[in-house]
Amino acid sequence: MTIRELSHSARDPLASPARPRASACILGLTVVLALFALFAICVGRFSISVSTVCGILASDLLPISETWTHTEATVVNVVRLPRVAMAIIAGAGLAICGAAFQGLFRNPLVGPQILGISSAASFGGALAITLSASVVGIIGSAFGFGLVALIVIFVLCRATPRANLSIILAGVVVGSFFTALVGVLEYTSDPLTKLPSIVYWLLGSFATANPQKLMALAIPTVLASATLLAMRWRLNILSLNETDASALGGDVKKCRWLVLMMGALIVAAQVAVSGGIGWVGLIIPHFGRMLVGPDHRLLLPASALLGGLYLLAVDTIARTATTQEIPLGLLTALIGAPIFGYLLWRTHLRGWGDGE
Repeated sequence: MTIRELSHSARDPLASPARPRASACILGLTVVLALFALFAICVGRFSISVSTVCGILASDLLPISETWTHTEATVVNVVRLPRVAMAIIAGAGLAICGAAFQGLFRNPLVGPQILGISSAASFGGALAITLSASVVGIIGSAFGFGLVALIVIFVLCRATPRANLSIILAGVVVGSFFTALVGVLEYTSDPLTKLPSIVYWLLGSFATANPQKLMALAIPTVLASATLLAMRWRLNILSLNETDASALGGDVKKCRWLVLMMGALIVAAQVAVSGGIGWVGLIIPHFGRMLVGPDHRLLLPASALLGGLYLLAVDTIARTATTQEIPLGLLTALIGAPIFGYLLWRTHLRGWGDGE
């Protein structure tokens, strides 16, 4: 395939012969996600029927007579609906971020954690908690330190010809440094007041979900995800080697750093409102490639739907499996590590191709 054909294929959404099947997969995932979201709202320590939940949700738009109690309406609208929405948005954002990073670095083993963004954002959030900051302060601190991590990585890699490898190595260094700073905060925090809050927050949870936190997560995540989706054909070009990507036009460096900036915004927003939740951006894009292939025009939407469905399922298990809620970070690690081990083994056997 020539450079011109490659460029046309990257831009033309009808160029892929597998598009009808992939579109059907995306439509199916959308339906499954909507149905599971309804199920997640129904289940819990206080179970509510599907008809009642549908009536409560529809009453906000239609003049429906109330057949439910005030308690049921409060549980649906105030407790569960924001939590379900936060889980879907966070999972979708992390999965899009992971898929974009893996394509950008041409490496299926790259995720937000590898670049040190999560560690930097965690330190920023933990520092804000130590200083008794508000939710806005926590988000601002997390995002600010995420940007600091990106700037440090940029400075470390500016003069290096092998940019992709250098960014990953610099990310490991930056991540280790901020992880150590989080440890310092934990060691020096008041063990009776601040330390429990920091530790519980770092383990990850949507237990404190509310409309304010939902908006704090949704606005930056939706904006950054929309930007990455708008760049999906450019990600196909960036997935090529440096020479071919430059030959196809566009500023490769600017595109690369824009992708990194949007990823930092997504991770910072998620960490700020729900703490540390790992492995989503690392494993979900693999399943997206299994379903729709490596074309980012289809991979990013599929990954978003799979990520939202996955994190919603994990959160539902976390709050219903036992009487005491299980931290999300523990569950995602327990589930994600074995899956990633299998995917790593499979990648070594078959390589990272269209069928994953």
